[in-house]
Amino acid sequence: MSATMATDIVAQLADSLAKAGVEEGELSYKGQGRKLDDAKSVEEIVKEIQDFEGLRALRLEGNTFGVEAAQAIAKALETKSTFKQCYWSDMFTGRLRSEIPPALNSLGDALMLAAARLTVIDLSDNAFGPDGVKGIEKLLKSSACHTLQELRLNNCGMGIGGGKILAASLIYCHKTSSAEGGPLSLKVFVAGRNRLENDGAIALAQAFQLMGSLEEIHMPQNGINHPGVTALAKAVQHNPNLRILNLNDNTFTDKGGIAMAQALKHISNIQVINFGDCLVRPAGAIAIAETVSEGLPILKELNLSFCEITDEAALKVTQAVKHKDTLEKLDLNGNCLGENGCKAVQDVMEEMNMGRLLGSLSDDEGEPEDDDDDEEDDEDDEDVDEEEIEEEEEEEEEEDGGGEDEDEEEEEEEDKFSTPSSAPKPPDVSSFLSFPSPDKLLKLGDRRAYLIEQRVDVTDTMKTAEAFLKISSVYKDDNQEVKDAVLDSIDALLKKAYSTPSFQGFSFVSSLLILFGLIKSEDKVKPVVVVPGHLQTLEHVVQQDYFPKENVAVLEAFMSRNDKALDSCGNARTLLQSTLHSLKSPS
Repeated sequence: MSATMATDIVAQLADSLAKAGVEEGELSYKGQGRKLDDAKSVEEIVKEIQDFEGLRALRLEGNTFGVEAAQAIAKALETKSTFKQCYWSDMFTGRLRSEIPPALNSLGDALMLAAARLTVIDLSDNAFGPDGVKGIEKLLKSSACHTLQELRLNNCGMGIGGGKILAASLIYCHKTSSAEGGPLSLKVFVAGRNRLENDGAIALAQAFQLMGSLEEIHMPQNGINHPGVTALAKAVQHNPNLRILNLNDNTFTDKGGIAMAQALKHISNIQVINFGDCLVRPAGAIAIAETVSEGLPILKELNLSFCEITDEAALKVTQAVKHKDTLEKLDLNGNCLGENGCKAVQDVMEEMNMGRLLGSLSDDEGEPEDDDDDEEDDEDDEDVDEEEIEEEEEEEEEEDGGGEDEDEEEEEEEDKFSTPSSAPKPPDVSSFLSFPSPDKLLKLGDRRAYLIEQRVDVTDTMKTAEAFLKISSVYKDDNQEVKDAVLDSIDALLKKAYSTPSFQGFSFVSSLLILFGLIKSEDKVKPVVVVPGHLQTLEHVVQQDYFPKENVAVLEAFMSRNDKALDSCGNARTLLQSTLHSLKSPS
C-alpha cells in the first residue's frame, strides 16, 4: 500500500472520530460518552437531523440525554417520515428514573407525528423499570410500530409490571395492525435480565402466541420457573419460524424441560437452543433428547450445561445428535456425569466422528450423592425447591422506586433476583473485568471465552476496546496456560464483534488508539498505561482472518510514530510494528 493510501486511511479514521458518522441513511453519535442536558447542548445534533434527507436510522447509544435534550431531538424527528430504526440503548446513564418516561414519550410522539414506520427499536441497557415501559407504551400501540421487526429491551429492569405492560402493548398493536390488513410480525425479541419472573413471562407468552412470527427469542436471567417456562413453551410451538431460543439461567426443572421438549417438536427451523443453567434435570434432558432425535433437522447448537443432568440422560442427549449434520456445538459442561460419565459421553461423540463438537466437560459436578430416590420423591423435592425459590424472590424483592440510574447497582440487584438459589454459582466475569488478574481469568474455567463474550456489548466499540485491554493486560509470554486463555478469550470476543453487522471496525481501532494515548479524544477519555501484553495480544489479532486488512495500515501508521506512550513496551512494540509492516497489502 502506498504512503498516500495509508494517509488517506488515517484521514478516514480521523473522520470516524467526528461527532456523526453517516452511512446509508444512518446518523450516528454512538459511544461518544457525551452528557447532553438541554436543548442548547444538542443544537448541532438537531441541525444535522433536520438537514439529513431520507433519514432512516439514528444511533444515540453510549451518551446520556436529559429531558430537554430529548425533546429537542424529538422536535427534529417530527418531519422524518422515512425513519425506521431507533438504536437508543444505554442513553440515560446517571439520569433520575423520573426523567426517562417523559424523554421517551417525547421521542415516541415525534415518530408518531412523522408517520414513521419503524422496523427496529433498541432500548437495551437503560435501567428504566416499569415506568420506562410506560414511556414507550403509546408508541408501541401506534401505527408506527405496525411494521416493527426487532424489539430489544435487554437489561432494562422492567420487572413483572413492565413485562405485563409490554405484553398488552404488543397484543394491542397486533390487533389494530391486523384490522388494517398488515398484522404485526415481530421477528426478534430480546429481554434478558429484566426480572420478568413467571407472571411477566406468562403475559409475554400470550403476545408471542398471537403474533406467531418470531425468529429469535432471548430471555435469559429472568427468574422464570416452570409455570412461566410452560407458558413460553406453548407460545413457542405457535412460532414455526423460530431459529434461536435463549432462555439461559432460568429454572425449568423436569416439568418445564418436558413442556419445552414437547413444544420443540413443532419447530423444524430451530438452529440454536440455549437452556444452559436451567436445571432441566434428567427427565427434562431425556425429553429434549427424544425431540432432538426425532426432528430439528438444522440444529446448530444445543446448550444443556449446568442443568443437574446425570450420565444416563447426557448419553441420551449425545446419541440424539448422531445424524445432525449441521451441528456445530453440544454443551453438557457443569452437569453431574462423574468421571466415567464424562468419558462415556466423549467416547460416544468420538465414535460418531463428532468429538470436536463437544464443549469442555471440565466443570462437571461429579455424580450426585443421592441418586437412588424414586421419581415421586424427586417430584416432591422439585416442588419444594421451587416454592422456596419463589418465596426467597418475594422476600428479596424491593419496590422498584426512584433514585438515580446506577448501572452497577442494577446489575447486582438483577443477579440477586434472576439466579436460582439451587443453580451452581457461575464464575464471576464482572470481577475479572473490573480488576483483571491471570488467576481470575483461569478460574473462569473453559467457559471463559463464552462468558466474557456474553458480558461485553460488542455493538459499543469503546466498551469492546476497553474489554480487549483488560483481558490482554494479564497476558504472560512465559505462561502458556494464561497466554492461551487470553488469546482464546480475545479471539471469541472479536470474532463475535466483527461478525456483528452494526460493529464498526474503524471505530474499534480508533478507540484502541485513543486508549493507548496515540489519538486525543474530544470526550477526554483517559488513556491506559500500556503494557507489553496489550501489544503482544494485538500482534496476534492483526494476523487473524477476522481482522480486516484495511485496518492494518492505520495501526502501522500510528505505531510507527515516535510516541512515549509505548516506550515501556520495548520488544513487544518492535514485534508488532514488524508484523504490521509485513501484513500491509502491496499497493
